[in-house]
Amino acid sequence: MRHLVTGATGYIGGRLAPRLLENGTTVRCLVRDPGKLRDVPWAAKAEIVQGDLLDPDGVRAACADVDVVYFLVHSLSDSDFAANDRRAALLLAQAAREAGVRRIVYLGGLHPEGALSEHLASRTEVGEILLRSGVPTAVLQAAVILGSGSASFEMLRYLTERLPVMLTPRWVRNRIQPIAVRDVLRYLVAAAQLPPEVNRTFDIGGPDVLTYLDMMQRYAAVAGLPRRRIIPVPVLTPRLSAHWVNVVTPVPKGIAAPLIDSLVHEVVCREDDVLALVPDPPEGRIGYDRAVELALQRIGGGDVETRWSGASIGDTPSDPLPSDPDWSGGSVYLDEREQPSTATPDELWRVVRGIGGERGWYSFPLAWSVRGWMDRLAGGVGLSRGRRDPDELHTGDALDWWRVEELRNRVCGEPGTGALLRLRAEMKVPGQAWLEMGVRPGPGTGSVYHQRAVFLPHGLAGHLYWWAVAPFHGIVFGGMVRNIARTAERSAPRPGRDRTAA
Repeated sequence: MRHLVTGATGYIGGRLAPRLLENGTTVRCLVRDPGKLRDVPWAAKAEIVQGDLLDPDGVRAACADVDVVYFLVHSLSDSDFAANDRRAALLLAQAAREAGVRRIVYLGGLHPEGALSEHLASRTEVGEILLRSGVPTAVLQAAVILGSGSASFEMLRYLTERLPVMLTPRWVRNRIQPIAVRDVLRYLVAAAQLPPEVNRTFDIGGPDVLTYLDMMQRYAAVAGLPRRRIIPVPVLTPRLSAHWVNVVTPVPKGIAAPLIDSLVHEVVCREDDVLALVPDPPEGRIGYDRAVELALQRIGGGDVETRWSGASIGDTPSDPLPSDPDWSGGSVYLDEREQPSTATPDELWRVVRGIGGERGWYSFPLAWSVRGWMDRLAGGVGLSRGRRDPDELHTGDALDWWRVEELRNRVCGEPGTGALLRLRAEMKVPGQAWLEMGVRPGPGTGSVYHQRAVFLPHGLAGHLYWWAVAPFHGIVFGGMVRNIARTAERSAPRPGRDRTAA
């Protein structure tokens, strides 16, 4: 069978595609930026095609010769998300029908009857469009998904770990039926094999029905934390709750708001018909405590397969770098610095590749922290997203308030060439910003570190912003250059001792 996976750079799609490949099936991934899958281990086994779900020709081409289509895209942070998702669903439905696709599988949101939040209503509408497509469709509806790196899990995790005493909104007493990400993936894989007459929604959930309050207390118990003091109050609206989550957790307000909107409702499975078609494994579905335990093991071992932050932010499309040959027009500000180092290119590149997250940015931590908090208060992503992995980076990874836009690991090569890490800013700023860090061979066994900050201002505010922060560049960027080189030199093996001894 040939599967088309949309959303393969997202949290669920990035985990589903390799599992389909492990089953021996053919997988085609439709992505806007194929570069985001360039460094993913399983991508070499899949067919990666560039396209957009809002482009009719691209969608038709992607659906050609496909048996099963997985629709795993939701425009969570776009301002016009409902219109975009509606159009994407209509285009996909038509293309799948014309191509003779045998099944569509969609992962939507579990919801009650009656009035719904804007995001839940949009996901419900997408499911209904696909069910009317003329192609047999399975709409799987899930509530909170528990897994390392999921936005729902990280919101729960950071609220519980950082706040031993909490004033919480009334919705923490609403009932929820969470589900482990492993069970979600098991249902998605099995849905491809459903009988052709099946065209309906299925509620999917784990074995436990809990309140959000219960979930926080049980998380604390599994994580070995003291029992949390939780005081529900009536004044915290969903909007205020989203602002609070934005400050306390890595999940920005644009993503926290729809998550909280769904928690305002009681989201419990109203039927379990899926079990007749996809029976539980012998050990049963994964319970809440076990799901938390598994997620924490993954996080502790630095083995987080995908994260919510891997998905692109809708209002930051990848434009040419202002210094690239295909860019022209407008003012560009640069801060460019270089530092020779006695460390080898490999040692220096190891430091650069491991930057950010827990290791920080090697310069003026207070300034970075203050700027991160300012961004969070403005509704941005701040520094709290961290890294997916402490040592490895992939193109498209989120790295604090940056996105990895280009990654070249060629440390050694012709003179003037070397490794490159290009980061694109996703913080709230009046313009577009990039930070490039490069390593190339230097004299003898040494190396050269090259750093370039690029800012493309938008309007007068952009120009004022650059000149307001320019006086600090010598401290921040100059300190980065020196400290990165020094860190590489200190970590380099010395004569008479090996790395293990060091």
